[in-house]
Amino acid sequence: MNRELEDDDKLVVLAMGGNALHQQGQQGTYQEQFANARAAVEPIVQLLKKGYRFVLTHGNGPQVGAVMLMVDKAKNEVPETPLGIADAMTCGSIGYMIAQSLQNTMIKHNMWKNVVNLPTQIIVDPNDYSFFNPTKPIGKFYSKEEAETLTDEKKWILREDAGRGWRRYVASPYPIDIIEKEAMKTLISHDYLVITGGGGGIPVSHAKDGTINGVDCVIDKDLASMKIALSIGASTLVIVTGVRKVAINFGKKEQQDFSTMTLTQVRYHIQAGEFPAGSMKPKMQAAVEFIQANPKNRVIITDIDHLSDALEGKDGTHIVAY
Repeated sequence: MNRELEDDDKLVVLAMGGNALHQQGQQGTYQEQFANARAAVEPIVQLLKKGYRFVLTHGNGPQVGAVMLMVDKAKNEVPETPLGIADAMTCGSIGYMIAQSLQNTMIKHNMWKNVVNLPTQIIVDPNDYSFFNPTKPIGKFYSKEEAETLTDEKKWILREDAGRGWRRYVASPYPIDIIEKEAMKTLISHDYLVITGGGGGIPVSHAKDGTINGVDCVIDKDLASMKIALSIGASTLVIVTGVRKVAINFGKKEQQDFSTMTLTQVRYHIQAGEFPAGSMKPKMQAAVEFIQANPKNRVIITDIDHLSDALEGKDGTHIVAY
C-alpha cells in the first residue's frame, strides 16, 4: 500500500528518551531494558489500533555512556571505539529492542504492522559552537566525589544534572539534514512503522570533496526528531520524557505546570532560564522550530503513562502557535 504523507494528521513522530529503557536506579541490564521497552510500547500499540501511524525515535544517553565506559575499561585490550561508532552501535541495539518489543506486543494483540529499524546519518557542522561548550549528558549518574575523581583522572566534563547526580557532558551540535530522509518517506508511504534517528542519529559531516565523514559527538534526540518530522511532513511531534507536563520553577514550592503553551510563552521561559540546557531546553527549542515551520503543527510533551490521553488532548503539555 502506497500512502501520501502530506496532510496526514494521524502520522506522529514519537520521540522516546533513552531513560525510557534505562531508568534511574536500575543497573541498566539488557533484561531491564527489554522489560522497560515492552512496557513503553504497550500504549503505542493501543494507539496503532486507533489508526495512528508512528515514526519512533529514541535517546541513547545512558546506553552510549555505558559503551564508552566499556571502551575506557578495555582500552589496553581492544582497539578504541570512537563516540560516533558508539552512536551507531546504540542505534542498532536500542532499535532492535524496541522493534522486537513492538512485534511481540502486536502479536499478543492479534494485529500486525511491519516494523523496520533505520539507522540514520545526520549532518552536523564540525565547527559548531557545541564542540567548545559540551551540553549533552551521557552515561550513568555519579556522586559528587566520583565526578571529581573522573574529572581529574579522565579529564571528562561532568556537571550536576537536574538534582539527579553528576553526569558526563559531550558536544551536541545542531542537526542540519538527514541523509536517509528519502528512504524514510518510502517506508512510511508503504505503511511501515519506522524506528529511526536513534540517539539523535549518527553524526556526520561533508568533506570538501562531498564525501561523508563520521563526527565524534551526540546529537540531541529531540532536535533530530524535529528535523525528521519536518522532513516527512508530520504535523504532530510527541516528546516522551520523565514528566507528565512541562513546568516552570520545577521542583520548587511555586512549581507551575502547563497544559498549553504558546510560542510566545515558550520563548519567554527559555530566555528566563527556566529550562536546563541538557534536558528540557532542547525539547522546547525543538518545539519552537517545528511550529515556526508550520503554525498548524503541534508539539506534545508528556510521559509514557499519559501518552494516549495526551494525543487525544486530555493530558500532557500542548505547545501551539498561539
